[in-house]
Formats: sequence, structure tokens, C-alpha cells
Amino acid sequence: MYGMIPLLIPLEGGGEEAHGWPPSVDSFASRPLWEGAPSWLNNHLAQAVIAAILVIAFWLWMAHKQKVVPGRRQFLGEMAYNLVRNTIARDILGHDYQRFLPYLVGLFSFILVNNLFGSFFLFMFPTMSKIGFPYGLAILTFVIYNVAGIAKFGLPNYLRRMTLPEGVPWFLWILIIPLEYISNFVARPVTLALRLFANMFAGHLVIMVFVVGGGMLLTMTEPADGMPRWLLNTAGGVSILFSFAIFALELLVAALQAYIFTVLTAQYVSSAIAEEH
Repeated sequence: MYGMIPLLIPLEGGGEEAHGWPPSVDSFASRPLWEGAPSWLNNHLAQAVIAAILVIAFWLWMAHKQKVVPGRRQFLGEMAYNLVRNTIARDILGHDYQRFLPYLVGLFSFILVNNLFGSFFLFMFPTMSKIGFPYGLAILTFVIYNVAGIAKFGLPNYLRRMTLPEGVPWFLWILIIPLEYISNFVARPVTLALRLFANMFAGHLVIMVFVVGGGMLLTMTEPADGMPRWLLNTAGGVSILFSFAIFALELLVAALQAYIFTVLTAQYVSSAIAEEH
């Protein structure tokens, strides 16, 4: 089985090649879990499955043996649950929030775990830096908020509400309807996915540059391009030390992007089911 860390990629003729420098999109290539496995059965799919299992196990553990006076385990679960319920679902969706709360909690948890994989030593790769996963979640959100709106208002009335805001003069309909259609039915899922993907992809690529480049400079044994060895080694050490700060920033970005994706999902659902659009 190929390793989960993406700095090794399989060669066509067999074996593996260290693809550490320069870090590029090739470093994000998926690899089959074992030789001869289908291309879709790869390490990044395995990460997503592991994340789903971890999320399910976490919430089952948090829900086990609930007490009136919470212990530390229950307090941790309630704190995570209340973060999504109070600051996202209830504030944005209002009295309808309970219907969508399980999805929002699961969505936030799943994205957060997959993002944190980028700083976890076993994986060192954020699953959401593969564009297919953000697109999959964005499509799921797209289906949910449209189905919720159609179920509440009916298809014709829902399409009218989403493409023609109240009070628009008739002579502007030819301009407003296409713009609203693109905004609500095309731009929303695309930008929702790309925002998450771009942040996780760029952040992980920066980390790779500092870690891999710093490691190469730190282990230089001869001068290069007229620069003495001691200067190259010093630069490598500084790069490695600075990478820890980048890792800390990546942890913040991982949590923030999970939160933003969930907030926007709740906002899209709210706009689809709002009485006044």
C-alpha cells in the first residue's frame, strides 16, 4: 500500500519517486491504495472515509450516557454542538433551524476533520485541497436548499422568488432574471466549493515549500550558486522554524473555512425558505 503522505508518487514503470522539490500540483496527486487498485480507490478517498468514521464515532461517543450535570466529555460535545446550533443554525435560520441542524453539525464536523488532516502527521494532507470533495459538498448543499425551497413554495413560485426579487420594474426583468439565475443556481455552488478548495490548497502548498525547501537547505553539504554552506544551512533552519508558524496559521484556516462553509450553507437555506425574499 502506498503511503498517505503525498510527497511520494508512483512511477509508471513501478516503484516510487520522491517528488519533494519543487512542490507543485503533482504533490497533490492521488495514489491507488494498493498496486492494481482502481484509480478512484485512492488515498484521498480513504481519508474522507476515515474522517466520516471519526465524525460518526465522535458524536455517538458524545451522545452516550448524557447527564443533567455534564462531565468533561459531555461538556466538550455540548460546546461543539452549541457552536453550530447557536452561532449558525439558530441565528441564521430562525425557528426552522432544527430541521437542518443535523446536516449543519455533520457538515461542519466533516470539513473540519478533513482540513485538520493537513496538519496531522499520519496524513499531512488536507482532503479538501482535492477539488472533487468541495464540489461534492457544494452540490449536496445546492440540492438541500433548493429542495427545501421547492417543498415550501412549489416549483413555479420558488423559481420566481429566486430569479425575480419583489419590486423590480418589468422593463428590468430581462436583465435581473438572468443575473439572479446565475447568482443563485450557478455561482453559489461553484464559489462555495472554490473558496474552500483554494484556501486549503494554497495553505498546504506554502507549508510544503517551507518544509521541503528548508529540509533541502538544511542538509546541503556543499556551497551552491556562490553561497557558502553555512548560509544555506542557516536559511534552511530558519525556514523549518518558520514552518511551525505556518502550521499554526493552517490550523486557524482549517477551522475558519469549515465554519464559513457551514455559515454560507445555512444562509443559502435561509434565503430559499424565507417568507420575504
